[in-house]
Amino acid sequence: MATLRSLLLLALLACGLAACTTGERDTRGMQPIPAKLVAQMREKGMKPSDPIMIRIYKQESELEVWKRDRSGSYALLKTYPICRWSGKLGPKKQEGDRQAPEGFYAITMSLLNPQSQFYLSFNLGFPNKLEEALGYEGAALMVHGACSSSGCYALTDAGVAEIYAVARDALIGGQTSFQVQSLPFRMTPKNLAMHRDDPNMTFWLNLKQGTDQFDITRQPPKVEACNRRYVFGAQPIDPSAVFDPLGPCPAYQVDPSVAAKVALKTARDDAQIASIATAAPPISLAYSDGGMNEAFREILKNAGPEKLSRMTSAGFPISRPSAALADPYQPLGIDQVQTATVAGQQ
Repeated sequence: MATLRSLLLLALLACGLAACTTGERDTRGMQPIPAKLVAQMREKGMKPSDPIMIRIYKQESELEVWKRDRSGSYALLKTYPICRWSGKLGPKKQEGDRQAPEGFYAITMSLLNPQSQFYLSFNLGFPNKLEEALGYEGAALMVHGACSSSGCYALTDAGVAEIYAVARDALIGGQTSFQVQSLPFRMTPKNLAMHRDDPNMTFWLNLKQGTDQFDITRQPPKVEACNRRYVFGAQPIDPSAVFDPLGPCPAYQVDPSVAAKVALKTARDDAQIASIATAAPPISLAYSDGGMNEAFREILKNAGPEKLSRMTSAGFPISRPSAALADPYQPLGIDQVQTATVAGQQ
């Protein structure tokens, strides 16, 4: 294992040194994890080499980094505001649709890009096995720096530098790949109730099966695909059985204790969804193009795109600033959106 880590570190160093954008050595990809974040890890019982998992939420324009602690469970390390994402809520299906992907992705060392034109980045690996089987098209869908998106999730340069370093050190530490759960919103009963008429709801409820398993176990769920959907934590009865994304699911089981807890959570959530649905109409808001975290929108609104660009992206232009200001879910939280929607119908 030590030899493997050394080889990975040397490969990353060589890649970083080869990334010449100014004619000088470019070592962006080798920046250490900031000392403050390392201290936060230590307080939470984590080491830089411990495995990670990432969650992305479009509606909230936030990215969470989760990390395994000394107990063996994953705990939230830090939440980062997303400066820009494009498209709307829902999965990416076509090249050029500006959609940022939604789904479950596995990020290996080969998907890290220390030479990104957007400071640093990692590729989500879209299309994954299920998306490819469904005929979804697109390439180079990234999490990167700058505040510009055409199907990607853009953070600040400083934000992506931290995330990149944490991901790199986890992979060097022995994690084969880390899971990214890219979601339309936090899978709460309130959000699901307010979006209940969206045509993507069946797909989102499938994603929720995976997020529920993680919430119960605090372990990234094993992901397979069959019958045109994801299955999570599935252990085939026949060890030689193969999961075909478009074929019928083979006979499988999920750990009974996990399945029981997930079923209980689902029942509770469904009851809350039904209760909320009887009290408030679903929301239906028009999208211009993607969104931006409220903190960045405030700067954009008051100081303009050039100032925001200098603060977040070393001068790289903000993509479609007028569309970012039209994000219907920011700065309104879902509670305020619900109130505004009800008021507008009176």
